[in-house]
Amino acid sequence: MIAEPSNRWKVTVLAVVAVAAALTGILDVPSRNYAEVAFARSLVTFALARTLDSVISVAQGTEVAVEPAGVGVNFALGEALDPINDLIERFSAAMLVATSSLGLQGVLLRMSNWWLTDVVLVLAAVFAIATVWWPRLTLGTSRATAVRVLTIAVFVRFAVPVFVIGTNVIFDAFLAAEHQAANDALLTTAEEVEELTEQAAPPENRSLTQRLEGLVDDSMRALDVRARMQSLSDRVGNAVEQIVNLLVIFVLETILLPLAFLWLFAEALKKIGALAARL
Repeated sequence: MIAEPSNRWKVTVLAVVAVAAALTGILDVPSRNYAEVAFARSLVTFALARTLDSVISVAQGTEVAVEPAGVGVNFALGEALDPINDLIERFSAAMLVATSSLGLQGVLLRMSNWWLTDVVLVLAAVFAIATVWWPRLTLGTSRATAVRVLTIAVFVRFAVPVFVIGTNVIFDAFLAAEHQAANDALLTTAEEVEELTEQAAPPENRSLTQRLEGLVDDSMRALDVRARMQSLSDRVGNAVEQIVNLLVIFVLETILLPLAFLWLFAEALKKIGALAARL
């Protein structure tokens, strides 16, 4: 059966637009930039997680000791860090997986932009156009088969750029600020834990005169450490919340959103292909 002229033009437009997009790289440049930024962003978070994990490992079992009025007062850092100790190790492992996933996206982008992929797409486009306009040249191949081959080639060529761009657009619009706030919280927590750990060095032996001279300083230091330990406990609670937020963000960025955009792109191509191949 001879295709209607309108359907012939639909297939032709689909083929020409796909080939033009592939050869001009209109989706390749922004998707590559987005992938590089996402990978770098993930590396920063992974580095923060590893830094915090290292700092906590050093701080575990450490006590900050002060001697106001000659009376020893100890503050155990481990007690304040217990809520985050196991979580940060698991978060570091999860971030390694997320970073690897984002690195894999860069590899897939290079594969989709490979010259052979473009050649296959061009051949599929030429085959589809020839099938709908000059069916004898393609030995009577059905228009539905030709369009199906074309849509598969389009999917292989553009699926990765589409989900990379879509995912990062959603990230920039809804998740970027929350991600930065979570990173800042982890960095601040790591710095505070490290500073308190440095204060845990045992005091040098001092003479009676030196102890009397340092009495006021020790008392003020004890008050300061108490306040800072309370602040650290509050900050650790906030850091736990931020780690959970980061896990949610990276699950969305590396799993759920890419799958959603892949599904939407596949469904859109199926609808376009069915419409174009309709007799």
